[in-house]
Amino acid sequence: MNRMQLVRMQAAATANAEDASLWRWFSALMEEHRIRWCVKGRAWYVSVDNRHVATEGSFDLALRSAHEHAERNGRGAHRDDSGIVETGAHM
Repeated sequence: MNRMQLVRMQAAATANAEDASLWRWFSALMEEHRIRWCVKGRAWYVSVDNRHVATEGSFDLALRSAHEHAERNGRGAHRDDSGIVETGAHM
């Protein structure tokens, strides 16, 4: 395996981990009815805990932006199956 292939594999693994974290966060908030979104015109709006946190041109970008916002601000905490509270920053 050459260096470029190794770099690509590492980038793919990182992207997969980031996507998994994003969708775990989204799923937890969905189950708890804490996330909302809507589209108006060409913009997607995302709110968490009744607070607007992101506006982007696509649903994917809006969720990623909302997730980043939650990680920066320690919002989006949820309980896992064991009852332990996790935040977006620690997922």
